[in-house]
Amino acid sequence: MNDLTPLKADDFATDQEVRWCPGCGDYAILKCMQRTLPTLGVRPENTVFISGIGCSSRFPYYMATYGFHTIHGRAPAVATGVKLANPELDVWLITGDGDALSIGGNHTMHLLRRNLNIQILLFNNEIYGLTKGQYSPTSRVGTKSPSTPFGSVDRAASPVLFALGSGARFVARTVDTAQKHMPEMFTRAYQHQGASFVEIFQNCVVYNDDVFADFTAKPVAADSQVLLEHGKPMIYGKDKTKGLRLNRDHLHLEVVTLGENGITEADILVHDETNKSVAHMLGEMQFADGYPVAMGVLYCNPAPTFDSAVIAQNADIAAKKGKPDLNKLLRHGQTWTVK
Repeated sequence: MNDLTPLKADDFATDQEVRWCPGCGDYAILKCMQRTLPTLGVRPENTVFISGIGCSSRFPYYMATYGFHTIHGRAPAVATGVKLANPELDVWLITGDGDALSIGGNHTMHLLRRNLNIQILLFNNEIYGLTKGQYSPTSRVGTKSPSTPFGSVDRAASPVLFALGSGARFVARTVDTAQKHMPEMFTRAYQHQGASFVEIFQNCVVYNDDVFADFTAKPVAADSQVLLEHGKPMIYGKDKTKGLRLNRDHLHLEVVTLGENGITEADILVHDETNKSVAHMLGEMQFADGYPVAMGVLYCNPAPTFDSAVIAQNADIAAKKGKPDLNKLLRHGQTWTVK
């Protein structure tokens, strides 16, 4: 295979048996990724998938690229090392809500604030599936599980709000069943220069089945999701009659209906990907509170990347100090001769 050979989805698939539970949303995400990469013009030999621990973290086994299946929560540290060692590589980090936000929360936070130029996909099923259904950092209050048989009293963490609060410059959201929308988010994440964070609502058919059905099931999706598009008004619903308006008196988003009380399209808030304050409001919206769930790119505002700064600094130091001399370094300072 040379650099001019057109690639297909099969070129990114391995011969390994895919071992997830039948019906798991991970299958759909895997197939979507394998279909998307050829459209990006990337090469398998220049691509790396890095994962931590969890059901989602089996992902590198099924991609015909380079890959590392690392330890729990430490995938961001490995990804940082890989990207700094070879900045030309396309690095994707695959993680879950437990792996990224519990034991790996600190690593994920620093990866985002540093703005390393990689793509982060967080599979959120609101449960620990690999270890048999314990509640996770994103599990909702009342979640019954082996570790919370009477219902969790923990307040759930929001992946997109965590990312925004950590300084992420690209934050998006999609769902495993959205086979048209998901490739768009993968493409946007890849095109972004810097840390790209994509939360994927992913169904766990065994331990948390249909936890997102109230806003992802086909009969209700149109009325319970707002698909964000930069520069376009936030209108949604089967008949496109609902919208989001900014209440300027109390500085919050509110749901309105076009045609009621004189509401027109001019009253609907236009999505601006560079507005971080509105991105926070969109991330905070909960379907249980009568809001639609925001899907798409919530925030995109590029900034200089960590890896480019490190490379520039190293080049500057090398230019000033000249070619390094390992022998001189080993004998620098106080030394001893052992006889």
